[in-house]
Amino acid sequence: MRWQLRGLWKNPDFIKVWLSHTISNMGNGITGIALPVIAVQVLAATPWQMSILSALNGLAVLLFGLVAGVWVDRLRRRPVLIATDLGRALVVGSIPAAALLGVLHIEQVYIVAALAALLSVFFHAADVAFFPGLVEAPELVEGNSKLGMSDALAEIVGPALAGALIAAITAPLSILVDAFSFLASALCVARIRKPEPPPIAAKQRRSAWYESIEGLLYVLRNPLLRSLAGSAGLFNFSGIFVGTLYALYVLRTLGIAPFFYGLLIAAGGLSALVGAALAERVVRRFGLGFTIGGGLFIYGFVGLLIPFANGPVAVVAVVLFASQLVGDAAVSIHLIAELSLRQMLIPHHLLGRANAGILFLTQGVAPLGALLAGIIAERFGVRPTLFIGVLGVMLAGLWILLSPVRKVRTSE
Repeated sequence: MRWQLRGLWKNPDFIKVWLSHTISNMGNGITGIALPVIAVQVLAATPWQMSILSALNGLAVLLFGLVAGVWVDRLRRRPVLIATDLGRALVVGSIPAAALLGVLHIEQVYIVAALAALLSVFFHAADVAFFPGLVEAPELVEGNSKLGMSDALAEIVGPALAGALIAAITAPLSILVDAFSFLASALCVARIRKPEPPPIAAKQRRSAWYESIEGLLYVLRNPLLRSLAGSAGLFNFSGIFVGTLYALYVLRTLGIAPFFYGLLIAAGGLSALVGAALAERVVRRFGLGFTIGGGLFIYGFVGLLIPFANGPVAVVAVVLFASQLVGDAAVSIHLIAELSLRQMLIPHHLLGRANAGILFLTQGVAPLGALLAGIIAERFGVRPTLFIGVLGVMLAGLWILLSPVRKVRTSE
């Protein structure tokens, strides 16, 4: 029997987007492991310094998120994707260059993290707005599910490869792979042929301030989007507690080697891949709304295993692997369903600004969460801080389950 492509796999432009995501996220997976290792083991960062590093990403969203949404709706989105990929390649490539010259310091890591976060704000605003113009509305869940599989594949390969690269060529030099991945991603996007819908005509534009607020107000006035934003804000605020301290907790508190830390993150990627593959079926069975809330609640509940991990290294590793395997599948399904519902609810001409408004509301709180996590960890310890974080994630899931979003069944 001859094998045939089905669904969006028959769409050549979708395949290019999928490849772009896969290659770029694989590189990001390497940097996601290497950068904390550099901070913790090479530069001897404290919990407070780790919290600053974590806060920089959310700070970029807070300061530039709304502006990014305005410009993404005013410009063709594909050139924005290409330009930001090239910019990120240059920025992250400065770390291995500084390491080779023997001048790498924590201050440069801060600067690189801040600039990469700024470019990523524009990239993600354009990316979320670009994709709905590439597929039909009934294909959004399928498309986001396949892109979720791409993210998961990258999370499997990237961290595992990072562990090997760190052992072979050191953490700073391993980031060079991420720089090349951005170049490859830009090439894939440049080869997309489907014409974009035109941006807002110049004569229809208002002031940048008015247009940025317009997207934010659209979100706040829509009860479904408002509920999604509220839950996601609590999720990001609480989840950053874990994100800020996880590497320090695993590497220093629990004594897990960097190689096994990479495998741990890769296990989460394998779980996320399973979740992405199941997302369409889960949405059909339970509906979009219940899937969004239930997936997030399960992720938080399983996350309780993290602060409770204790004992011999072998036992701790098993507990952490269990948390990754179950939790990442649940959150992968949650994110796919949540993004699909957002893209369904927002009209095309507002996609950039409305999604930027959601990012502003949800990720703008992350710097406060990251800094607060550092303060609490310094005062009370890392374990209690992680416990507070996972409790907050569970509450974010309950937020959806108790909101009108729970009743939404389909994206068609």
